Amino acid sequence: MKLEHIGIAVKSLGISDDLFAKLLGKESYKQESVEREGVTTSFYGTGESKIELLEASNTESPIAKFIEKKGEGIHHLAFGVEDIIEEVERLKKEGFQFISEEPKEGADNKLVVFLHPKSTNGVLVELCQEKR
Repeated sequence: MKLEHIGIAVKSLGISDDLFAKLLGKESYKQESVEREGVTTSFYGTGESKIELLEASNTESPIAKFIEKKGEGIHHLAFGVEDIIEEVERLKKEGFQFISEEPKEGADNKLVVFLHPKSTNGVLVELCQEKR
């Protein structure tokens, strides 16, 4: 497993894209809307991993609820895996709980699942696999 990206919840992609472009010295390489999750994303390459900015596209999205409770900031850590089904099974046997065990399509051409923060010291963890 490797750190694939860090997800950061933001109120405004416009403002945050400007900030991260200045911080990292480069523009976002991709913006993408994931309607099913009610989120618009913006990605920045940072060496071997990425930063994913997440803006809510509606008031019912998980990102809108996160920002309402906790404000802007780190939302999740994502780890890249070769076989997401195998990793879900392995981690279930280790006692980890999942928000959903069924991989679904995420941003940046990935299949994703999320571990429940109750089983990961309060950190939302995403597993992601490149779609084949």
